[in-house]
Amino acid sequence: MSKQKNSSKFRDNLMARSEEAKTVRKIVAIIVITLLIILVIGVISGYLYVKSALEPVNPDSNEEIKVTIPIGSSSSNIANILEENGVIKNALVFRFYIKFNNDSNFQAGDYTFSPSMELSEVVDSLKSGKLMAEPVHTVTIPEGKTIDELAEIYAKQLPFTKEEFLKKVNDPDYIHTLMERYPSILSEDILNPEIRTPLEGYLFAATYEFFEEKPSVETVVDEMMKKTESVLSKYLDEIKQKDYTVHEAVTFASVIEKESGAKDQRKKIAGVFANRLEEGIKLQTDPTVLYAQGKHKKRVIYEDLEIESPYNTYYVEGLPVGPIGNFSENSLVAALEPEESDYLYFLHDKNGNIYYAETLEQHNKNKQKHIN
Repeated sequence: MSKQKNSSKFRDNLMARSEEAKTVRKIVAIIVITLLIILVIGVISGYLYVKSALEPVNPDSNEEIKVTIPIGSSSSNIANILEENGVIKNALVFRFYIKFNNDSNFQAGDYTFSPSMELSEVVDSLKSGKLMAEPVHTVTIPEGKTIDELAEIYAKQLPFTKEEFLKKVNDPDYIHTLMERYPSILSEDILNPEIRTPLEGYLFAATYEFFEEKPSVETVVDEMMKKTESVLSKYLDEIKQKDYTVHEAVTFASVIEKESGAKDQRKKIAGVFANRLEEGIKLQTDPTVLYAQGKHKKRVIYEDLEIESPYNTYYVEGLPVGPIGNFSENSLVAALEPEESDYLYFLHDKNGNIYYAETLEQHNKNKQKHIN
């Protein structure tokens, strides 16, 4: 009996120690997995933090920030000055950046920076002592302009002609060069032989500063393309989610831009167009008729609607073959986020007021009341 009791007690102790060992292993495993998860999260967070700190403070900003770098300033002092003035996001990351790239010999002086500058541009300015430079030329391109119109604007203010500008932006070799440089926004769609000008819609409306006495057409176009890329890049995922190509999104945005100068109405107008596209109804928008004709008119008449052009949305179904002018970011957002409604029609009166209708009958009543 005594031997059996001892044997039973031994087995119980062995099983208890085995269970205890299992519990310890589980606890150790949980701790190890938890630490690994924390490590992975820390690495990812650190990567995203540094990546963000290396980007411009505001890539779309045209603000000028005047900064003074005192004589004898250390790299740490310079980094702190730049962060305090909103030129860079993070002084510590900037210090690691210049150390990693072995950048030094920064020049004291008064500088003009911008929140849109890359770190490499900030560093180059500090190394070269590029001080407060005033632009030689400042040119503002309004929203909704065609390439033909912006060529006229540039020709009046810069040392090249309208014809020289248009020749360059229609040069096939040059277009292919730009497609290689900006592959995320320029696709084969712009090479469609029915498109009047490949870069129509892709030269963003903004104010541009040029520091050269005689900037070339290539310099001007490159500045505009950089701006377009910076705007479109923020919406590429949303464009894909909407099942649009970039070309379709830009085209849609250009039509909305031309249809309304009232920014608060663009999503509603986009909603009407979206409904018509979904229903398979032609867009029938007058600005596409005018672009197809290639001339300005105060009012479109019935004969104009019959022009057989891939731009004329009274003639073709869906969107026109390409953009009919440049677009604003507001119009792009409207194209991607149209306001939901049951409207299929709208019209403008002579005072710019817009009237919407769900049926053709109601639309005709609006036309009779506010137009005729």
